Amino acid sequence: MTRIASACLAVATLASVTLAGAAPAEARWRAGPAFALGAVGGLALGSVIAAGARPAYGYGPVYGDAPVDAGPDCYTVRRRMIDAFGDVYIRRVRVCD
Repeated sequence: MTRIASACLAVATLASVTLAGAAPAEARWRAGPAFALGAVGGLALGSVIAAGARPAYGYGPVYGDAPVDAGPDCYTVRRRMIDAFGDVYIRRVRVCD
């Protein structure tokens, strides 16, 4: 992963040096190659930071051969309830076997 990030950074640096030298000096604002280079560089840098912040795989570490017991099987059911004023309403209740 570090090699990929280094390669992306090198390509972005090379592209910025190349495009910065070829741009004409003008006093007015133009959304041309500088804007595109900033957008591409920002996306590349953001993806490198995001890739380093998350784990490499979607699952956590597993220690030993035995699976971890997740506990009882639970599910949600809808039950009719009556409050203190006699009003009937539906409430979700968690039931574990």
